[in-house]
Amino acid sequence: MGRYIIKRVLLLIPVLAGITFVAFLLLKAIPGDPVLNLVGERSSPEIIEQLRKEIGSDRGLLQQYAGYLGLLARGDFGRSYHTNRDVLSDIAAKLPNTLRLALAAMMIAVPLGVMAGCAAAYHKSGALAAAVEAFSVAGVSVPIFWSGLLIMLLVSLELRLLPPSGTGGLRFIILPAAVLSIPAMATLARVTRTAVSEVLVMPHVNTARAKGLTATRITLLHVMKNAIVPVVTIIGLDFGSYLNGAVVTETIFGWDGLGRFTMEGITMRDYPVILGCVIAGTVLFVLVNLLTDLLYHYLDPRVRLYDRKK
Repeated sequence: MGRYIIKRVLLLIPVLAGITFVAFLLLKAIPGDPVLNLVGERSSPEIIEQLRKEIGSDRGLLQQYAGYLGLLARGDFGRSYHTNRDVLSDIAAKLPNTLRLALAAMMIAVPLGVMAGCAAAYHKSGALAAAVEAFSVAGVSVPIFWSGLLIMLLVSLELRLLPPSGTGGLRFIILPAAVLSIPAMATLARVTRTAVSEVLVMPHVNTARAKGLTATRITLLHVMKNAIVPVVTIIGLDFGSYLNGAVVTETIFGWDGLGRFTMEGITMRDYPVILGCVIAGTVLFVLVNLLTDLLYHYLDPRVRLYDRKK
C-alpha cells in the first residue's frame, strides 16, 4: 500500500508538467495581450516593451515554460500581473471557501442521489422511477449557469428566503451548494439505480428474502455493501466536477473561492493566476482519485486479492 501511494504521488509530477504545458499553449492561443490589458493600447512602445521584459513575455514559448517550471520547482507560483500579489498565497486564502462549497454540495448530492437511486431500483415500473430517470437526464443536461440563475430568481428575488450572492455562513452557502450538487445528484441517482438493480437479482439477496429479513435490513447489509463500489467511484469523480463547476457557480453567486478567482484571471488574462489555479485543481483532483482508490481496498475484497497477486 505504501509503495502504491508513493507511486501515485510521483506520477503527479509528469501529469502537472503536461497540464502546465498544455495550459501554456492554450493561453498563447487566446487572442489578446496581457501587457496591453495592464497599460492600455495608448501607452508608449517603450513602456510596453519594458513590461514585457519584466513579465518574460518577450521570450519564446519554451523559454517561458522552462522558466515557469523552475519557479514551480521552488514552490513559487509567480505573482499576479494585476495585483502583484503572490499567487500561491491567494490560492491558499481562497481554496478553503471552495472546499467548503464542494463539501456542502457533496452533503446534499450523496444522500439524496443514493436514496433516489435506491427508490427507483425498488420501484422500477412506478411513477417514482420515471421521475428519477427524468431528473437524471435533466440534471446532467441543464447548464449550471442557467439552473443557478433560475434558482436565484425564484428563491432570492421572488421568495426572498436567502441572499442571492456573497460569502459567509449557512445562509450564503445553501444556494450555490444546491446548484452545484444538481449534476452530481443526477449522476449518483442513475448509477445507484443501476448498481442496486443488478444486486437485487443476485442469489444471496434472494436467500436473504427467503430467510424473512426486512427490506431495510436487506438493503443495508446485502445490497448496498455490494453496490457501493461504483457509487464511491462516482463520488470521487464528482468531487473533481464540484471544483470545476465551482468556476461558474462561484461567479454567479459571488462566492469568493478558487473558481471565481480563476474566472477573474481568465477575464484579465492574468497567466500566473490561471496556471496556478489549474495546477491547484489538478493536484486536488489527483489526490481525491487516490483516496477513492484506497477506499476500494476496504470496500471490495476482490481489489485486495488482486493487489496481493500482483
